[in-house]
Amino acid sequence: MFKKFIPFATAKSAYDIDIDYLKSIGVKTVFIDIDNTLDSYKSLEPTEKAKELVNKLKANFNLALISNNKKVKVSHYCSFLDVEFMWKAFKPLPKKVNKFIKEHNFDKNEIVLIGDQMITDVWCGNNVGIKVIWCEKLVKEDQWTTHINRIFERPISKYHRKHGNLKDWRESYGKM
Repeated sequence: MFKKFIPFATAKSAYDIDIDYLKSIGVKTVFIDIDNTLDSYKSLEPTEKAKELVNKLKANFNLALISNNKKVKVSHYCSFLDVEFMWKAFKPLPKKVNKFIKEHNFDKNEIVLIGDQMITDVWCGNNVGIKVIWCEKLVKEDQWTTHINRIFERPISKYHRKHGNLKDWRESYGKM
């Protein structure tokens, strides 16, 4: 039940995931969500912490930020990071993400998507056929649309926790 919402791994936050872990699972390309994964959805510009993480990821992987948000917000945020991005990705639908992967000639087996929502990020990654690391949201507040998603997400995540389907990335990496 709810198999499309099972992530490859989970993490407390995107900031906790070890770069060497990503390399150990064959990752060469990282797609990372912006709102409530890198920063609060209210952040118009990346925090220093987000800049540091993005720079670390760029130094080790192909990197693209992925968002369902509007172009003006996403492009403004990303302009401070010198990074590729997808705006209005329409997650969980796979079409735009698949197009981006094809345009860049990325290997789906070497991609991980890091995001904070099961309904958009995990489902999208599973629809596309890439690994997904599901993180807890960074801040309490959500956009109203995300708040609705979280209502549906709660029973799904509860079910998967109960059935042992949510594995922390450190379990397979031996860092627990």
